[in-house]
Amino acid sequence: MDLALLRTFVTVHRAGSFTRAAALLGLSQPAVTSQIRTLERQLGRPLFLRQARGVTPTTIGDELAHKAAPHLDALVEIAESGLEEDSSLRTLHLAGPPEFTAERALPALTELTGEDGQGFALRASFGTADEVLEGLAAGHHDLAISTVRPRGALLTATALCDEEHVLVAAPHRAEQIGAGSLRRTGPAALERVPVVEVHESLPFVARYWASVFGSRPVCPGTVIVPDLRAVLACATAGAGLAVLPRYLVAGALERGEVVALHEPAVPPLRTYFLAVRTGTLAMPHIARAHEWLERAAADWC
Repeated sequence: MDLALLRTFVTVHRAGSFTRAAALLGLSQPAVTSQIRTLERQLGRPLFLRQARGVTPTTIGDELAHKAAPHLDALVEIAESGLEEDSSLRTLHLAGPPEFTAERALPALTELTGEDGQGFALRASFGTADEVLEGLAAGHHDLAISTVRPRGALLTATALCDEEHVLVAAPHRAEQIGAGSLRRTGPAALERVPVVEVHESLPFVARYWASVFGSRPVCPGTVIVPDLRAVLACATAGAGLAVLPRYLVAGALERGEVVALHEPAVPPLRTYFLAVRTGTLAMPHIARAHEWLERAAADWC
């Protein structure tokens, strides 16, 4: 049986789509369709059921994927290991949210880009959860950090760490609200305080209000800046209250540039996931970066 046909089959099985598989393989969609039809003729059985959106494997298709995929992944590992001595062939493409990737992931990976013969070149890009997962599925990235767990067989995700959210404001804003008033009155004490956020939908503030207060925020005015580091800068300058990850705001809290307005017994959390295309952990440089990030994340929680 032609290994190229099996490789195309496994890619379609994981992608759930001829179109997405074609993008991953660098082939045209008609070429992928032709290869699958050839394999189906050789086996005398249909491997996929065509649907309006993508394909679903038949029982035979699932059985073949279960048997073939581990061996194809092992062949990829052998091929990649044979290229280990040429570092120019190893480039890791990482994608994730700008703040977390810049503050956490990239510093952790810099040790792997050295000249010890085991390093690799590193390329990073930023985007929303949907953007980085779509780019990973399309083959543009090797690893993706996302706050959304991907579904389907094409991508595999590991929980990386939990991010605690903190309600903060500049000291003079806290004085305006009044010490201890938030504990007595709840969110009503904050209804006249402007909000700094990353989007008009107020994703961080709304999530905090729903989790801690069981209500929706009432905001008289907002400052919208599409980067959490800019949100912190605006909050520090007194533009309004903000909900920020503790890792990002910890230094400002220690320096007294902002203060925590509320310390709930159970703070809101958001989970980050480290995602790869299924099978690509057979590649040594991707596996090493994946393991390194998991190890580093143990100190981030």
